[in-house]
Amino acid sequence: MTTQPPSPNSRLSASFRDPSGFLFTRQGVLYRQVNQAYQPHYDKLLNSGLYDKLVKAGLLIPHEEVGVEPAEPSLAYKVLRPERVDFISYPYEWSFSQLQDAALATMAIQKLALDAGMVLKDSSAYNIQFYRGRPVLIDTLSFEAYREGEPWVAYRQFCQHFLAPLSLMAYTDVRLNQLLRIYIDGVPLDLAVRLLPGRTRFDLGLATHIHLHAVAQQRYADKAVPVGQTAEKKPAARAGMSKLSFQGLMDSLESTTRKLKWKAAGTEWGDYYAASAGHYSSGAFEHKHQLVGQFLERIQPQRVWDLGANTGEFSRLASERSIPTVAFDIDPAAVEQNYQACKTNKETHMLPLVMDLTNPSPPMGFANRERTGIQDRQRPDCILMLAVIHHMVISNNLPQPMLAAWLASLTNHLIIEFVPKQDSQVQTLLATRDDIFTDYTVEGFERAFGEFFETVRRSQVEGSERMLYLMRVKK
Repeated sequence: MTTQPPSPNSRLSASFRDPSGFLFTRQGVLYRQVNQAYQPHYDKLLNSGLYDKLVKAGLLIPHEEVGVEPAEPSLAYKVLRPERVDFISYPYEWSFSQLQDAALATMAIQKLALDAGMVLKDSSAYNIQFYRGRPVLIDTLSFEAYREGEPWVAYRQFCQHFLAPLSLMAYTDVRLNQLLRIYIDGVPLDLAVRLLPGRTRFDLGLATHIHLHAVAQQRYADKAVPVGQTAEKKPAARAGMSKLSFQGLMDSLESTTRKLKWKAAGTEWGDYYAASAGHYSSGAFEHKHQLVGQFLERIQPQRVWDLGANTGEFSRLASERSIPTVAFDIDPAAVEQNYQACKTNKETHMLPLVMDLTNPSPPMGFANRERTGIQDRQRPDCILMLAVIHHMVISNNLPQPMLAAWLASLTNHLIIEFVPKQDSQVQTLLATRDDIFTDYTVEGFERAFGEFFETVRRSQVEGSERMLYLMRVKK
């Protein structure tokens, strides 16, 4: 799924796997075709009251049935127009608590579905998005009628998409959620077992759903599967799974997921603003706030990205103006703290995400079209890039002209802070390496960015030698 379709009329490449239906756009409007094969399940979703309960609980994206021409009329039963998520994000871009909340939302949805006589036929983390600050299911076609005695067909997917990466983040290293960027169908359980510490075998939930589950997968991997039965169903289906056992499985998965903990501390940038008090006086910090606020008021953007947002201190200057704001940072602790603040304050216009700006999320999946690269998901009206350029140029040897060209390809307006060499932060970066950055000066910066942007306003941050620029892309 993508928020910026490649053409006014197209079928979205991310939804090709599901025979129940697919997403398509027409004149920039997003639709979902429900195929005839899914008719009984779709009707049950609505007639059972499950759809209304999930939407009311904020767990399912709402839709309306519309009378537009289907994209494939010979297959179609209905056409829906779902509310559109402003920015599509992926699990490998989420903080620990974002992934955990997405998992718990999936469990809450499954429990309500079972009460209504339905189940989730898949539990892909990619079916969850953050909408108005909360995780919601965006795939209306994920449900099917519950059949007594059958196991949950989405069990393995839940473990691979949610429980395995969460366990690795909690017990081994929080950065291991990046495995989801490699394994698009979820972290293989045998790999998770190899990476988890041995003590996790003594946790009943992890022992059952990760360790023993991995053994069972290997045991049955090369066994023949009877016609009409999936490999996932085979071991449990012999004995059958009662509804009570099904509910017990849901309770166990939920409690195991909920118990996992990770403390957002001890990383380089998690305490940046507290540690950087020496780089700004209180007056300089306040003046920077004022300048960024003034720049935003001047250009009135509809969407904002903050690249290098840390905990969202300056991102909120946009989001508090009800501007949808995506706050990217490389540090998982900073993003975690930002997300927790969003939850505490019930913020609905902020989306914190983990992102390495020197290696941003690429297009992935089959033909590189299932998961959209960061550059193709949205074009923000304005990008904030505050106190970041010295890390890009000096820490990562990124030439300023290349950085300027990339930013100009992303947005219309840029609010950027230049941190000169005499600044203590830059001096720290240069302390352990040769200063080969002869063009890293105000003049060199303005020359490089002047190729792509015109400067609308330039102001020095009071009490410092840092410069703040409001720039507009040259036409």
